[in-house]
Amino acid sequence: MFDELRNQIAAGKAVTFSLRVHPGAARTRAKEVLADGTVKLDIAAAPEDGKANEELIRFLAEEFGVPKSHVEILKGHTAKTKVVRISK
Repeated sequence: MFDELRNQIAAGKAVTFSLRVHPGAARTRAKEVLADGTVKLDIAAAPEDGKANEELIRFLAEEFGVPKSHVEILKGHTAKTKVVRISK
């Protein structure tokens, strides 16, 4: 699901994409890519006190093999629809 994005990051490019998150899920996982390119994710953390955003950043950093400091939520800190940037 993330192969093209991983390739861009490996080439030293930053990637920016949209996410639709579902906090409070049983486990954190990518579910699907919508027609507009938005990635749907389940997040295994409650949407309170920034816990879901922390879990999102942890998951994306692990998934893309980058430090957590290289994952940035650009828009949607308190919304289910977010825009994130990942750099190498």
